[in-house]
This record gives sequence, structure tokens and C-alpha cells, in this order.
Amino acid sequence: MQQLTPYTILGIISAYFILLIFISWYTSRKAGNESFFLADRNSNWVFVAIGMVGASLSGVTFISIPGAVGAGGLNQSFSYMQMVMGYVLGYIFIIAILLPLYYRLGLTSIYEYLKERLGFFSYKMGAAFFLLSRIVGASFRLYLVAMVLQAFVMNAFGVPFAVTVAITIGLIWVYTFRGGIKTIIWTDTIQTISMLLAVIITIITIARFFETDFSGLMAMVEQSEYSKMFFFDGGWSDPNNFFKQFFGGALIAIVMTGMDQDMMQKNLSCPNIHDAQKNMGLFIIVLIIANFLFLTLGALLYIYATSVGIEAPKSDQLYPIIALQSNLSPVVGIFFVLGLIAAAYSSADSALTSLTTSFCIDFLNFKSSDKTEEEKKRTRIIVHIAFSLLLLMVIIIFNALSNDAVINELFKAAGFTYGPILGLFVFSLFTKLKVREVWDISGTRLGSKLPKWLQKINLVIIICLLAPVISFWINANSEALFYGFQLGFLIIALNGLLTFLGLWAISYRTYEVEEEAYPSE
Repeated sequence: MQQLTPYTILGIISAYFILLIFISWYTSRKAGNESFFLADRNSNWVFVAIGMVGASLSGVTFISIPGAVGAGGLNQSFSYMQMVMGYVLGYIFIIAILLPLYYRLGLTSIYEYLKERLGFFSYKMGAAFFLLSRIVGASFRLYLVAMVLQAFVMNAFGVPFAVTVAITIGLIWVYTFRGGIKTIIWTDTIQTISMLLAVIITIITIARFFETDFSGLMAMVEQSEYSKMFFFDGGWSDPNNFFKQFFGGALIAIVMTGMDQDMMQKNLSCPNIHDAQKNMGLFIIVLIIANFLFLTLGALLYIYATSVGIEAPKSDQLYPIIALQSNLSPVVGIFFVLGLIAAAYSSADSALTSLTTSFCIDFLNFKSSDKTEEEKKRTRIIVHIAFSLLLLMVIIIFNALSNDAVINELFKAAGFTYGPILGLFVFSLFTKLKVREVWDISGTRLGSKLPKWLQKINLVIIICLLAPVISFWINANSEALFYGFQLGFLIIALNGLLTFLGLWAISYRTYEVEEEAYPSE
């Protein structure tokens, strides 16, 4: 069994980050706040599209999707392609509806739209749920990579897990704190290419092991137990049911891309709407191909493991063990390390940047602030550091709690945190209603007995907090309530629907300004 030594892996990682830091230095020269937030709105749409693929796939896809192919349960075999097909429908909605809206309003943070359409508190809740959603998502993804690095590298040096995570996040901060999105457009392009190269080289090496070509490999996959793509027979109780996967995928694409500051920030860095739409078109094509390659790789990994007598480990560990500890060429291990690091950092670096952007624009009000550019830059760096430390804390917590395939945990979390964002945007886009964000009960008998801070009830906050709680309860009891039906990824739809209905209940048709006390910005 060949095995890359921890020193070799550490050397590969070091060389890779030297390259990223050089790119950061080169692209961040004379970079200001506008460069950090939107790359001066001058990004090349081709590079944006390629970089977005890496951010969308992440280290979760790189390890968990191939591992899930033969693990049974959710996303088994090629069933994940049903969700990818749903993604395409969601991306078409983004191209046709959301991108034109964002460009017409000239937004830096996409949640500014909610302020204009619904009001102050709806805006703040949309931005707050994004922060929560992205912190959860980025932490899960980085946790997966830190776990692999810990097992195959850091344990050999006696480095604690917390230190591994700190180094992981610290490296992101080093190459993003100056250039922000301007740097990320270029680093993510390199990271996407590195990740796809890792998959392709692994597939080629397995083909050589079996002494066959690509068509021979595809025949092996087709004849294996892992080739089934469409699942119609299991009914609504099947977690891989086509309709649940397809429509769940469409909703996930709309919410986790079109209503997500992280992904849209890259699009908004393009010079105009036409470049942004071309970027999304190319992104769709590359993403479909990439996901098919990942699933093909997963089937081949299980076939290879069976042929050489490797007992299939936990799904998330299959690819790392075969790449780093099997009798395949050491080249596979080298590119696996590069691919894993690239996959993780292509999503984590933009997540950290978008968290900083959203907090600065949506909560520190950079656009209306009278601070100088230098003062804003200092504040931005402090926020950047604060979010880095927050990710560190959350990952350490996940290390103690996570016990499921990371891809499934990620989407479960996203279903509860992105749901209110979906409800807010759908209500804003498809109705002309306004909402009574605050209910003033100071003039009532009950209100007069309450402290001042309780005399104005914030209805939007209550609705946005209740929707995930109710969704969680329904999801936990769905089999009993709906005769075996499991919501799966459709939890986003339920969560968004509850938020929508809550907003509709507090809405009114007139556009007259009501006398409500909104806090000043």
C-alpha cells in the first residue's frame, strides 16, 4: 500500500498556498473597499463562471457525493443528478428574474432590495439569516477538510484539532483580507481547475488499473449496482424520489445561489447584466459536467475498493483512504490533496468575504456612513477577523456533534436557515403588498401596563423565527403526519411557505405610509 507521508502532504499544501498568496498580492495592489466588495465591477464573466463552480461544489461535494454513491440512503447511486437537473431550473429563474432586478437597483448587498420593497426589519432579517446560513454552511465545509487534514497530516505531528482549524482559517484570511472578491475571482478559478483535475486524474488512474479506457469504465459503471439515476418507484417516502429531488434542487439553487450574497456577489462584480447572464449560462454547463464526473468517480471508487479487497469505510472517508493509502499511483494522492484544499477554500474564502461584505453593508451601513475610506477599511479588516474567529468556534462545536454524511447535514441546516430568506424574497417579488412590520400596542390597556420596549411588537422578526421552528417540528414528525412522507430537501419550500403566509397575514394593500416607529440607521 503506497502512502503519501505527512511531510509530503504538508509540502504540497505549502506550495499551493504560496501560489495563492502571490495571486493575492498581485491582484490586491491598490485595492480599496469597492475592490473588496465588487472587484470594481470589472470581472471577466468567464473566470467568474469557472470560479463559481468551485464555490458551489466545495469540499463537501468533493468527498461526500462520491462517498454517498454506494452508501445507500439519500443520494445513493446517481440519484444526485436528479437534484442537479432541478438546479438548472433554479438557475434559469436566477438568470431571468433575479439578476436583472439586482443590476437595475445597482446593489452591493442583495438584501438591500428587501429594505426598498418591505422595510427596515425585513431587510435586517434577510441579511441576518444569510449570515447564519453562510456561517453554518462554511463551517460544515471547512470542518470536513480540517477533519481529513487532521487524520492524514496533523496527527503525525501531534497538532490538536483546534490548531488545525485555526491554521486552515488563518490561511484564508491571509490571502483575502486585502483584495476580497477581486482576489477570489482569480483564486477560485485556479481552485476549480485543481479540483476537477483531481477527479479526472483519479478516474484515469483507475482506468489504467483495470486496463481499460473511458468507455470501458463507463460500461463498468453502467453494469454495476451504482448506476441507477431516476427513482420513481419508492413513492414519497423514498428520500431519493425524483420529484422531491428535482423540485428540492430547484429551490436550493434559487435560495443558495440567487438569494445568497456569497454567490451573487461574484455575479454583481461583472460589468453589466449581459456578462452576468452569460456567466450563469457557462456555470450551468460546467456544473452539470462536474457533478456527473463526481458521481462517476464515486461508483468507480466503490468498484475499485471491492476489487482490491478494501472494506468500504464511512462514506466521507472512502475517497481520502483510496487516494492516500491504496496501491494507486502517488499522483492520485497528490492531486487529491490539491483538489480537497482547492474545493474547500474556493467556497470558504468567498464565504468569509461575503460575510464581511454583508455585515459592513447591511449592519454597519457603509453606503450611508460618513467615515473616510481608510476608516471603513480598518473597520472592514476588524469584521473580517471577527468572522474568522467565529468560524473557528463553530467548526470546533461541529467536531463534537457531527455524525452524519456532511452533505446531508449541510442541506438539512440550509433548509431551516434559508427558508425565511426564500419567503421574504418570494413575497417581495410576486405580490404588491406591504407589511406592517411593527404592531404598536402602547395605546391598548395591555400595552399601557408593559415596559416601553415591549409596547411595539416586531411581527417580521416573530414570523421569521417561528417559521424554522414550526418547519423543524413538522419535519421531525412528517412520517406520522403524512403517512410515511418525508420532506427531505423540500423542507426549504415548507419553511419559505410558512414565512410567506406569515407576511401575508400582516400585509396591507395600500401604499400609504403608516405612522410606525422605525429605528434610524
